[in-house]
Amino acid sequence: MSTAASTVELPGANLDVSRMPGHWLLARLGKRVLRPGGLELTRAMLSRLAVSSGDRVVELAPGLGTTLRLVLAMNPASYTGVERDEVAVRATRRFLRQGRDECRQGVASKTGLDGASADVIFGEAMLTMNTAEQKATIIGEAFRVLKDGGRYGIHELGLLPDDLPEADKAEIQEALSRSIHIGARPLTVSEWRQALEAGGFEVISTQTAPMHLLQLGRLLQDEGVLGVLRITFNVLRSPAARRRVLEMRSVFRKYESKMCGVIVVARKRAAS
Repeated sequence: MSTAASTVELPGANLDVSRMPGHWLLARLGKRVLRPGGLELTRAMLSRLAVSSGDRVVELAPGLGTTLRLVLAMNPASYTGVERDEVAVRATRRFLRQGRDECRQGVASKTGLDGASADVIFGEAMLTMNTAEQKATIIGEAFRVLKDGGRYGIHELGLLPDDLPEADKAEIQEALSRSIHIGARPLTVSEWRQALEAGGFEVISTQTAPMHLLQLGRLLQDEGVLGVLRITFNVLRSPAARRRVLEMRSVFRKYESKMCGVIVVARKRAAS
């Protein structure tokens, strides 16, 4: 599928629209904010991470660099992105400050970064796509790379309420995975807190927002009028993409009351 979404190379170009992971499909259609709680919740996470000019910041799976640009506006001492997708690495490098920042190809579970080398680490919409074991490994890697007292932030897909029956969780996970063509394993808000606490972190704060990724109000808020028009044009010109988007939106609406975007900000406890 060819779109006018971007003049840069985007991930998933060699994949059929019917098989492409949902987040890369939306990116190819022109959507730039691909976070469960939208740009507002991302800004809340960054505000609570309190990035300053002396901080060494690491982002796990930066994707196309939307949050990276917000971070660089906070003028950290350095920024390092660790991204699995080679195309996304190249896209992200466009925004980096020469001599201060880097984006390397790698995986969040084994970054290759030195221990206790970062003041702030964050990741968005990536732990959700991992198994419980993988989540724990990635959280453990963040703990290793952070210095004592360092801050860790996540922005993920959450389930509501905290006592949601296991059968409902399984149903939502199956429906999401089927529609976005990648495994989705969201947790309740309390389970996300517990995952970070089990990894040695002290949770500072949490916040949720409605999961309105494909609703018009959120689209206008995140993408602006011109962005919404661009996305609409690209959706309308591709019947296959339109079917995929409508399927995803249908699932999001069906389970709207049981899903949310959630941020958790935590601090690495000093070794006793």
